[in-house]
Amino acid sequence: MRIVKHFLKGNIGEVSLVTESLDDLWHLKYIIENGDIVYSVTKRKADVSTDKIRPEKSEKKTVRLGVNVEKVEFHKFANRLRVHGVIESGMDIGSYHTLNIEQDTQLSIVKNWKSDQLERIKEAEKASKRPKVIIVCLEEGDADIGLVRHYGIETYSHITQSSGKGEGTLREVFFDEILGQILTLHTGSESVVIAGPGFTKEDFVNHLNKKEPSLSELILVEDTSSIGMSGFQEVLKRGAVDRIMEESRIARESKLMDELLKEISTNGKAEYGYEQVLQAHNYGSIETLLIADEMLRTKREKEDIDEFLISVENNQGRIVVFSTDFEPGQKLMSLGGIAALLRFKVQ
Repeated sequence: MRIVKHFLKGNIGEVSLVTESLDDLWHLKYIIENGDIVYSVTKRKADVSTDKIRPEKSEKKTVRLGVNVEKVEFHKFANRLRVHGVIESGMDIGSYHTLNIEQDTQLSIVKNWKSDQLERIKEAEKASKRPKVIIVCLEEGDADIGLVRHYGIETYSHITQSSGKGEGTLREVFFDEILGQILTLHTGSESVVIAGPGFTKEDFVNHLNKKEPSLSELILVEDTSSIGMSGFQEVLKRGAVDRIMEESRIARESKLMDELLKEISTNGKAEYGYEQVLQAHNYGSIETLLIADEMLRTKREKEDIDEFLISVENNQGRIVVFSTDFEPGQKLMSLGGIAALLRFKVQ
């Protein structure tokens, strides 16, 4: 994400930015709210006046519209964010229109900004400058490739060693297929974590170094007990991604969730559930507030939760918003969507 300009008076005003990745669209899903005004260049059918009995086909014009937001939809597999609402600026004012926000789209958002939303934009801009990570978890005959995104790990593909023909042994053909997919994903700056049980990963790294020595400096090898999503999670917990991506969002969330579950299991310094967390805050006990993005969005639609968040910050508490597209965020939702690590026990 690249911030082009911003005009804020207090927390009210306009931020203009350019989306650079699918991650940016995901961030915007939780930043753009009902009642915001979003401006972007779009195409809209122009009404054509005609005296003919059979109307002429109307053509789409490229225009810049400002839409008063009523609905936001994130289509991950279409690489698109759809922003729907009533046109407030441009042509056909008062009519409905949907802005399709994709990669490399410039848009402006006018709203009453919350502190966590401004922080999220700054974090996304910083993250766009960090190296991205590809994780390959493999064992003999099977491999999984995942992409580390801001909202979690996205499984890209599963590769199985086939019995078909190819140059070299079946194992070499298997390794070539994995390497081919890495090269398809690799645009020049991504680091690649090669992980898995046993020695297959080391054999693959040797194969990679012979075929593509230019990738050697970008490779990190990790031991895991499994492949697939479980293997990806082990890579995160071992800190491999954290070593590559400074202050990695999902690695941080995994670590905090582990800490929370440990405290809960020992009846230690932790609370979960909205009422219990509010009670802990009344005692001034919250050190770190963990809240799921879906919980935050839902609460904002129904009530004013921001007064509570500001109060937590004023009491020197840290707030971390979890992605529900990733396992730690899903675990947090199962605990009520909100929890807190405490300075001291309140019971």
